[in-house]
Amino acid sequence: MPQDCIKPILLESVDSSTIDAVTYTAIDGGGIEHACSIIRITNASNQAVLISYDGAHDHEILLTSEHMDINLQINNRTSNKIALIPQGTIVYVRGTPGVGFIYLSGWYQ
Repeated sequence: MPQDCIKPILLESVDSSTIDAVTYTAIDGGGIEHACSIIRITNASNQAVLISYDGAHDHEILLTSEHMDINLQINNRTSNKIALIPQGTIVYVRGTPGVGFIYLSGWYQ
C-alpha cells in the first residue's frame, strides 16, 4: 500500500548576538534545502525578533522564548494539490542583539 512519509530538514540557527535592528540576517544562509510542508521558527533568545521571508519587509514578530509553526497543508485551497514553502527560500531575522539562538526546522515529503 502506498504511503506518504515526511522527513526533517537539517536544523538551522543564528546566534541572536550577531543580529541587529536594521539589517536582515539569514537563519538559513543557503535557503531551505527542500520544499517544505511544515516549518517552525523558534526564538530561544532573550529578545523579540522580526521575521522576513524576502529580506526586505517584516512579515512576523516572534517574542522571546516562543515558536511559530507554519503548516502549509492546512492552508491548501486547491483540491489534490500540495502547498509548500519553496526550496531555496531564505528566512531572515532582525532585532536587538541578545543571548541565545533563533532556530529554523521543517518537514518535507
